[in-house]
Amino acid sequence: MLIVKNVEKIFKKRIKAWSWLENLFVPKHEDFHALKSINFEIDQWEKVAFIWPNGAGKSTTIKAILGILHYDKWEIKVRDMDPKKQRKEISKFTASVFGQRSQLLYHLPLMDSFNFFRIIYDIPQDIFEKRLDRFVKRFGIDEFINQPVRKLSLGQRMKWEIVASLLHSPKAIFLDEPTVGLDIIAKKVLYEILNEIHKEENITIFLTSHDLKDVENLCDRAVVINRGEILYDGQIENLIKKYANKKFISYKEKWSLERNDIEVPNEAKFVEMAIKELYEKKEIEDLEIQNVPLEEIIEQFYK
Repeated sequence: MLIVKNVEKIFKKRIKAWSWLENLFVPKHEDFHALKSINFEIDQWEKVAFIWPNGAGKSTTIKAILGILHYDKWEIKVRDMDPKKQRKEISKFTASVFGQRSQLLYHLPLMDSFNFFRIIYDIPQDIFEKRLDRFVKRFGIDEFINQPVRKLSLGQRMKWEIVASLLHSPKAIFLDEPTVGLDIIAKKVLYEILNEIHKEENITIFLTSHDLKDVENLCDRAVVINRGEILYDGQIENLIKKYANKKFISYKEKWSLERNDIEVPNEAKFVEMAIKELYEKKEIEDLEIQNVPLEEIIEQFYK
């Protein structure tokens, strides 16, 4: 479905000189490698998480694959098509959701955006109505469908972004921080919808997220990238066993203003034992189980 070979992207980074005159009239630059000979393949139906810190080439890679950004050295093939030359054709069977960038028409009611997508993607009316009704009901957001996008909260907008991305039955979906602003229940619904669509329609999922729960619930394979280079490419289960071998239990006692954290091995029996002991010995008002931050997992590759 997707082949990426020897892709490089080099930006010109300005070097600040001591003199403002030199900065103004003879500015100097150095090459910054956002991507360094990136190589990977994704088959149809795979669910792959790309894990990287900010500034490590995440958005650059996605934009290169979708044809939004041209790369310096390449071979990228999306279903045997070159995104540099066939961006329009690729857009017909792909979809993208960016947590920080909206595809909806900002000042118009949501329904206008969806009708716009129906026309752009040439979706038959009956299929359009069926899919829209399905996703809207699952998220429980039908009451907002005639509101202008600008009046929605971030969480509400993200739900509609996801609905919009699935209307034309894409064969691959690129998700960049898709759960930004979503509450726990909405995240659970999102996981269920995407996994259902993946199973029913053979869709490929390409995810980038800083939330380990997104990665665990949506993907089977992980690719860890930092400083433009691939550090790990394999099963998420193996990655978690090796690098996320602990959990944190954050709790707050009654009458206390502070939260406390304890660290336990990442195994169900140890987590259950720790929670049981906490409730037996303390008056717990609130308790939350947290995963190792993805940034901490990435750091371990340098140890």
